[in-house]
Amino acid sequence: MHLPDVDIIVFDPTDSSVLAVLSVKVTLRERIAQTGYWKLKLLAGPVTKNIKVFFVTPDEDGTLSIKTPAKKGRAIVEVDTDGSYVMSESSIEESERVKTFDKLIEDLKTLLDLKLKSNS
Repeated sequence: MHLPDVDIIVFDPTDSSVLAVLSVKVTLRERIAQTGYWKLKLLAGPVTKNIKVFFVTPDEDGTLSIKTPAKKGRAIVEVDTDGSYVMSESSIEESERVKTFDKLIEDLKTLLDLKLKSNS
């Protein structure tokens, strides 16, 4: 079993099950590909397949700011992760998987609510 290289683990306090992991990085470079890799590894395991993998960044180089034409980092976030949250004062073209940082907590609450509903 491989343990992912993540910075934050989000879990359900009622049963300690892991809901999501967050990789928090200042620059994307090869780090976004590593996050995509861990998503694929978690999908392969029966115990870890439902864990969401998110990338959080200030996106200092603007890799995630434009949808089309997508830079390589944006393409990886859109396809190989469950999403990214960008902490920036610059304009971001949002999508279902690329959002501004202020939406992170609400999305995590929704994730927990969905889990609780599926268990009842």
